[in-house]
Amino acid sequence: MKTLTPISVVILAAGKGTRMKSDRAKVLHEVFFKPMLHHVLDAVKPLEPDQTVVIVGHQEEEVRYSLRNYDVEIVRQEEQLGTGHAVQMTESVVDDTDAVVMILCGDTPLVSSSALKEMYKSHMASASDLSIMTTILDNPFGYGRILSENEKLVAIVEEKEADERQKKIGEINAGIYLVGRNFLFEALKNVTPDNTQGEFYLTDIVEYCVTRGRSASTFLNERSQEVLGVNSRIELEAADTELQRKRNIDLMRQGVSIISSASVRVSPEAVIGRDCTLMPNAQILGNTTIGDFCTIGSGAILENCTVGDKAVVGAYSVLSHVDIPEKGHIEAMTLKGARRQ
Repeated sequence: MKTLTPISVVILAAGKGTRMKSDRAKVLHEVFFKPMLHHVLDAVKPLEPDQTVVIVGHQEEEVRYSLRNYDVEIVRQEEQLGTGHAVQMTESVVDDTDAVVMILCGDTPLVSSSALKEMYKSHMASASDLSIMTTILDNPFGYGRILSENEKLVAIVEEKEADERQKKIGEINAGIYLVGRNFLFEALKNVTPDNTQGEFYLTDIVEYCVTRGRSASTFLNERSQEVLGVNSRIELEAADTELQRKRNIDLMRQGVSIISSASVRVSPEAVIGRDCTLMPNAQILGNTTIGDFCTIGSGAILENCTVGDKAVVGAYSVLSHVDIPEKGHIEAMTLKGARRQ
């Protein structure tokens, strides 16, 4: 999706994620075979941004290393002074004064390219100075609430700053912004840490926008699960389950039978032919390729294997880098192959 207006993407990936109870940076926790941060980067790629900037902080070196295969610019946030401060660190890097800046969090692995494209089109059509993606939750606890007057966005109030009336609001900030580059950094220079956390909140640019008579709009994403951040191991597992569920549904639509699909793992790189059957608890990992009319037994694990048409892999076999010929038969509980570097 190439656009006439330059797009600069900024991804927040500096936080520690204390609720994960982990020594690993939150954005490096894996969801559906890769770090959360990579899912976000892959989601923005179809927009063909002119630049992508990742803000790092906690475990900087590890996060940098994970980005070695991505075309990104990296900015360091030395002090964790809030999301507004983090974005402000990118001013010298995001230097195209004509650019629209898309800001996302690196802990939203379910965000879709289609939603980002829809939001961008809505933002450009409305000619707003600032657009915020929102969604509606039955239980909005922990999220910033959208404050509106006469159906117009006026502010975002964080959970810790909200009063009892505001906490009942179901529309929440999804943490994805589109804003003109020059106005963004003008607004951030006027944000203060006058809140209970003593931090510079990115959300405060909304109030600045409104009080200056500029236009602020919302883009409602009705698929709320797409935009929820991962803040705990429970949410990590839920995100992983959702992505695997979507993968398995796609495979079944393509002609693959999956028995007890919730128990079956299939990597995004694997290729599986039509009229194959995957039995419960099977795992198809890495760059495994499976031909047509194959049966993969219960609990079998295949990693980087090639399976010919009409082959059968017995239950609880563990195979790595194995080539199985057409009509080949692997006995149950076979252990074969070695992990290659």
